[in-house]
Order: sequence, then C-alpha cells, then structure tokens
Amino acid sequence: MARKLTLDFLKTEAASGSALALAAIAAVLVANSPWSADYFTWLKSYHVLQIGPLRLEETISDWIKEGLMAIFFLVVGLEIKYEILRGELSDPKKLATPVLAAIGGMAGPAAVYLALTGLIGAPHQGWPIPLATDIAFALAIFGFVGKGLPSSLRIFLLTLAIVDDLGAIALIAVLFSEGVNWTPLLWAAAMLLVGAVAARRFQVAAPFWVLGFAAVWYLTVISGLSTSLTAVAFAAIVPIKARRETHQSPLKEAMHDLHPWNAYLVLPLFAFAKAGVSFAGLSMEQAFAPLVIAIALGLFLGKQAGVLAAAWLASALKIGARPSGASWMQVYGVSLLCGVGFTMSLFIGVLAFPGAVDSPEQIEVKLGVIGGSILSAVAAAVVLALAGRGREADPAAEEPDVEPLQGYGAQKVT
Repeated sequence: MARKLTLDFLKTEAASGSALALAAIAAVLVANSPWSADYFTWLKSYHVLQIGPLRLEETISDWIKEGLMAIFFLVVGLEIKYEILRGELSDPKKLATPVLAAIGGMAGPAAVYLALTGLIGAPHQGWPIPLATDIAFALAIFGFVGKGLPSSLRIFLLTLAIVDDLGAIALIAVLFSEGVNWTPLLWAAAMLLVGAVAARRFQVAAPFWVLGFAAVWYLTVISGLSTSLTAVAFAAIVPIKARRETHQSPLKEAMHDLHPWNAYLVLPLFAFAKAGVSFAGLSMEQAFAPLVIAIALGLFLGKQAGVLAAAWLASALKIGARPSGASWMQVYGVSLLCGVGFTMSLFIGVLAFPGAVDSPEQIEVKLGVIGGSILSAVAAAVVLALAGRGREADPAAEEPDVEPLQGYGAQKVT
C-alpha cells in the first residue's frame, strides 16, 4: 500500500513538473518574441488588494513571489513537520544530514566562486548568487525521474532545500537589506505564539487557521521580510494530531486541500513569471564573461561538492545518517540537483548588481544562473535515472523503516 501511494504521488508530481516545465519554456519564448514588451510590462504592472482599511499595492511579479509562493512554502513546511515528527526525519541523525548538507551546499559554491575571482577576475560581490537551491524546479525535476527511487531521497532534498533557502534569506537580510519594519514583524511573531498555544489547548476550526495565516502573511509583507520564512513558521504550529470529532489531522487535511493548487496553479504561474529571460543583443564574449563562468561553476561544481561532502562527512562521523534505502550514487544525484539555483539566485543577483534589467551585469547574472542550473539539472536527471533503474532491478533494495507522508496530500487524511 505504501509503495502504491508513493508511485501515485510521483505520477502526480511528474505531471505538475510537466506543467512547471511548459510554463518556464513558454516564458522564455514569450520573452524573446514580439510580445516581449507586453510580457515585461505585465510583470511590472501594479495591482491593489484592499479589504476595508487594509491595503496592499504590489506588482504582478511581487504578488506571485510573496503571495502565491507563500502557499508553496506553507505546504513544504507542513510536510517537513510531518516528517520530523512521524516520518523519515524523526531519526535525529537523518534530520542532521540534510541540515549539514545544506550548510555544505552554501559553503561549496562560495568557495568555488571566490577562487575564480582570483583566477579569472570575476566581480567579488557576486559570491552569494550561486548559494541557493530552487525548491520548485528541483522538486519538479525529481518528480520526472523519481520512479524507482526511495521516497526518503525526496524528503532529504526537500529539507536540504528549505534550510538552504532560509540561509539565503538570512544572507539577504544581512548583506542587502535596507531595514525591516519591526513593528508588524513583532505582531506576526505574537500571532504565531498565540496560535501555537491555542493549537495545544483547543480544537481550532479550519476557518481560524485560514484567517490566522492571512493575518501573519499581511504583517510579513508590510514588514518587508520574505513571506517564505513566516509561511514555514506558521506550518510549524499547525496541529498534526487528529481532531476527536472528525478523526482528521488539520496538518494532513491542509496538505490534501492545497496540493492541487500548488501543483497546477502556484508553481506554473511562478515559473511563467520568473523564467522569462530575453537574449536579445547577446554576444559570445558576454556569454563567457568571468561573472557568467563563476556563477555557473559555483552552482554546478560547488553545490554538488559541498552537499555530497557534508552528507558523507556527517555519516562517517556518525552524527548523521544516509537517507533510508538510498545509495551514495542516489545521494550524489540529489547533490547535483541542488545546483538548480534559478529563482533565488536571480533575485540575489539583482541585489548584488543593482541596475536596469538589461544592464551587462544583469544579463551575465542570468546567463550564469541559467547555464549552471541547466548543467546541474541535466546531470542530475541522468544520474538519478540510472540510479533509479539500478534500484528497480534489485528487488532486495532496502525500504525505509518508517512510512513517509506521500507528498503534498497524496496520502488519504486520517
């Protein structure tokens, strides 16, 4: 039964990955078509949301990044909470491994980039760009090649990418933040604390959870902090214990309801908004500029080396454990996949090299990020596909000793 649920989930995730890939391809085509100006104008257009005295005015791009993607991070946070309490990550050693791998996955790209600044003269301020893993694209690629792989690998990737992303957010706050409005942020923290206490003492109805998340999200937006951070924090307070009257877990129920929206609306729309890169006026000299090479190699070489080395070291020192049922070849495939840095890397690039979207530095940042991400994605897909076939051919391959939650609500709630 557990195997069937896993395969059903991977089919669903592969289908959503197809939608994500098609949306990204469509964005690149539109950005390099006669409709390019309309596409970028649409992304920069402002739209207002007003409910009584509460008013927010953001661009379409920001509504998608800070609005819809908050739902994605909420669901990711819910899954990680389940795995920590009941699933693969309930073993502290298996939780330590992806956390340490994420740290290695940030140190590796930084080391490669900084080494190349001395060798080929890449601009020093670009070193944070290759540090982040794009969760959405990495999970989509894993969905394509996930058949035959242990589900623990996906949990390893998911946890690693979340820690990596939170590290990138902290880095942005330290290096590039112009200041956070602390008053609404403190209110959001207070609401999270009240929600955590209420969840332990009372049976909180679903509408109150929805309103609570909306309030925390609004306060985070006006504070100037990324909503991904508080979305994961809100997931941590959602109860995992089933309600007495319905025998349903609020956590599983939320994942079950939000999964289709995440898979077929949030992520494809996000890809369409963020993958549109214009290659107009590109020269060969610019395509192989020092900044392009340093970013691309930081993602492709630095990520795989840092993640794999940290995971192996954690296992060798007995402070961590390899994902259940996974081989080191499969872990290496996931390490390669962590080099897909697309969105957060592009965002950090804008902060590191401020200027017009068509400035030489911005074009080079996009080329480096896209090049490194494509190299990592192709290499990871090949390695994981081969590793998956090897496992499929071996019926005695070790299965996880715990039953993981099968993705974003693929498992029937209980």
